[in-house]
Amino acid sequence: MDRLSTLDAAFLEIEDADPRASLAIASVAVLEGPPPSRDEFTASVGTRLAAVPRARQKVRRVPWDLGLPLWVDDPEFDLSYHLRRTALPAPGDDRALTDLVARIMAQRLDRDRPLWENWVVEGLAGGRWAMLTKVHHCLVDGVAGTRLYSAVFDDSAPPAPDELVPRSAPGAVQLLARALVDLAVNPVEQARLLLQLPARLAGHVTDTVKGVAALAGALVPVRASSLSGPIGVPRRYRVTRVALPDVVGVGKRFGVTVNDVVLAAITTGFRALLLHRGETPTADSVRTMVPVSVRTTDDLDNQVSVLLPFLPVELDDPVDVLREVHERTRKLKADKESEAGAALTALAGHEPHAPLSWGIRLVGALPQRTVVTVTTNVPGPPVPVRVLGRPIVDILPYVPIALRLRTGVAVLSYAGTLAIGITADYDSTPDIDLLVGTVESTVKSFIVSAALVDPAPSIRAGG
Repeated sequence: MDRLSTLDAAFLEIEDADPRASLAIASVAVLEGPPPSRDEFTASVGTRLAAVPRARQKVRRVPWDLGLPLWVDDPEFDLSYHLRRTALPAPGDDRALTDLVARIMAQRLDRDRPLWENWVVEGLAGGRWAMLTKVHHCLVDGVAGTRLYSAVFDDSAPPAPDELVPRSAPGAVQLLARALVDLAVNPVEQARLLLQLPARLAGHVTDTVKGVAALAGALVPVRASSLSGPIGVPRRYRVTRVALPDVVGVGKRFGVTVNDVVLAAITTGFRALLLHRGETPTADSVRTMVPVSVRTTDDLDNQVSVLLPFLPVELDDPVDVLREVHERTRKLKADKESEAGAALTALAGHEPHAPLSWGIRLVGALPQRTVVTVTTNVPGPPVPVRVLGRPIVDILPYVPIALRLRTGVAVLSYAGTLAIGITADYDSTPDIDLLVGTVESTVKSFIVSAALVDPAPSIRAGG
């Protein structure tokens, strides 16, 4: 029986705790050429996706949450249910596409079926079409999502026919019996881990203590503002694009990372929102959650930790913002914050699931005041790829929001372009275009400023 990890299960619990949230991530590929027919799309893309075992599995909960949920094959798997089709109204521009994405992503996936959908969107300007791949966050993280996505590329391996035979799902009695066995074994496993802990931590005690201390600092509440609060079901979604070589060039000139450049641009965007709303940006106004991959396997499950920096929205000059963002993220990395987060998540995986589940739901029902937004950066294919013989010209990322986070930012690189997708609560963020426009204009200002300075002696232009 293939269990969800503790982190995977947490995304389900968070969604259960917030009835207004839909915790699915997505990517939107824009393709040239005529859209495929339904039969052509099903025969190629649909069959390739269905050949991924996890794409034919659904979540099965253990009675009374006595154990982690499991992935079980859906004996009634219906590929046609997961393959959807729609069209944009004329003129089929970016705004029409992003509005459609917002509507699709606001709707929850059906828990009684495998947790994904794939949409063909016709009617884009210039004779183009789009493919929206929607997957629940409990199934993949951003990095694994791009790997799942790559299954439909023309150069991916064709599916093996014997992979399509479903396995029988365990019954409730079998699930309960296995959970009770695990509960009995769990104290023994915990004792074994405790005995091994000194050896595992040898040479890493200082890093662990520093990391936990850094994470503890993230419990300090942010200053109350209109950037966080209750959210509704509808979403807004906008996107902007910048040339990746330009962003890399800014990093080289200022001695910072690509992530620093993006975070700095986002910082000025949130500062603009606060000022537009008549609020004063302060040093403790905006803390963002930055997922950090700690991936060690090719499995599809979530393998992430986080950094939790305050964004310096109190600063006015964009270059000062860039330098301060770099310094803050550098310090958090030096403090081993992400490593501590990964260690705590691993320890949680050896605790009984029921109290963890109930705890997450309880915390999810409370008004958290520590994080305002999320910013995730995922590398996409570095070179152009094709689907059904049609070239992908653009890939747009989408990140969900929940738990009083009224905005989320997703960044994805593809073939020399950096796409920045911003998700927002519909009712509380009618000024999303100001946020997006400021992010775009700030990156452009960095490019201009970089041309006027000498390259930094220590070049750190990586992600």
